[in-house]
Amino acid sequence: MPDLVVHVVDDDASFRSALARLLGAAGYTVRSYAAMAELLAARPLDGGCLVLDVDMPGGSGVELQAELNRSGSLLPIIFLTASTDIGTSVRTMKAGADDYLCKPVEAPQLLEAIEHAFGRYRSALASSGSRQRRQALLDRLSGREREVFDLVITGLLNKQIGDRLGMTERTVKAHRAAIVDKLGMRSVAEMVVLASELGLLAPGPD
Repeated sequence: MPDLVVHVVDDDASFRSALARLLGAAGYTVRSYAAMAELLAARPLDGGCLVLDVDMPGGSGVELQAELNRSGSLLPIIFLTASTDIGTSVRTMKAGADDYLCKPVEAPQLLEAIEHAFGRYRSALASSGSRQRRQALLDRLSGREREVFDLVITGLLNKQIGDRLGMTERTVKAHRAAIVDKLGMRSVAEMVVLASELGLLAPGPD
């Protein structure tokens, strides 16, 4: 994994410079932006975390958080702000912020928050990559094979699947053989696990 980056978004130029010096001295790679628009224009972002102010001209940190959430961004957000509004802090944390720190902040507290955010980013990236690999595996199936797969994981027998899909039992067996070959899975249990990890199984009764 490439070096992780701390992306600092704050309209106060002197504060950005001071923070960049602090984080640089601690060994972090830092990129600074004066406004929400600058950060969004810089996409795709290097992995790491965001350190955001709440109150900025041209779009607040809360608005930026909402935009990144809509885009599916994995980057954790640390709010570092002079705002002490409890409602805002609660709202940002509910929306997935990693931390909400008030200026001035002690260096150890900020560095600890950044390390925690980096850890969460690595975990989110690994989970996302694993899901993509599982989905790519399932995408190998043809449309008809996928129909058979969706019924196999419910526990239906070949004859039952054939009746559902209007095909012979022999044809179902041929599709199942192709599914086994493409997925590299020898048992229905393995297929059920794959489907479950991708959220394809309907929830059971309470």
